[in-house]
Amino acid sequence: MNDFGTALGPTELRFERLLPGPIETVWQFLVDSRKRGEWFASGPMEQRVGGTLELNFKHQDLSPNKAPPPERFKEMDKTGHKAKERVLAIDPPRLLTITFGEKSEVTFELTPKGKDVLLTLTHRKIATRGDMVGFAGGWHAHLEMLVEKAWGRVPEAFWTVWQRIDGKYEDRIPK
Repeated sequence: MNDFGTALGPTELRFERLLPGPIETVWQFLVDSRKRGEWFASGPMEQRVGGTLELNFKHQDLSPNKAPPPERFKEMDKTGHKAKERVLAIDPPRLLTITFGEKSEVTFELTPKGKDVLLTLTHRKIATRGDMVGFAGGWHAHLEMLVEKAWGRVPEAFWTVWQRIDGKYEDRIPK
């Protein structure tokens, strides 16, 4: 499996990650505030179509390992970032689609693969190529955090992971 996300078109990205099952355990990493906060962003979620989802990003807290953020993210890393999203589709424990930002949406699909679970993340309706490159690097780093947590390992500092991948999608996303 390729760790890099794939552009499916000018406004759509897809990532796949194999995680240890059972599927119900992986589902909790998507819907439980504490578990989601270990790799992405904490916050309450109404598990119903039309329900609200609060995302509280605090990247420095995603690992006990620490690294300074890039200059452009220093203030956000210090204060955190909050977003209010909506649940567009939910079919526990296999499918969750949420709004992401002003106009895009993200779908998480879980598929059992023996004892493991394939997570497919698809980010759609991305406004610009620049946004697509930025989202790709962010999802890549967050998913690396998820993989490490799901397999019971302590991940590197989020910003170490992000800096390692920063810029790598510039040549992977078609112009």
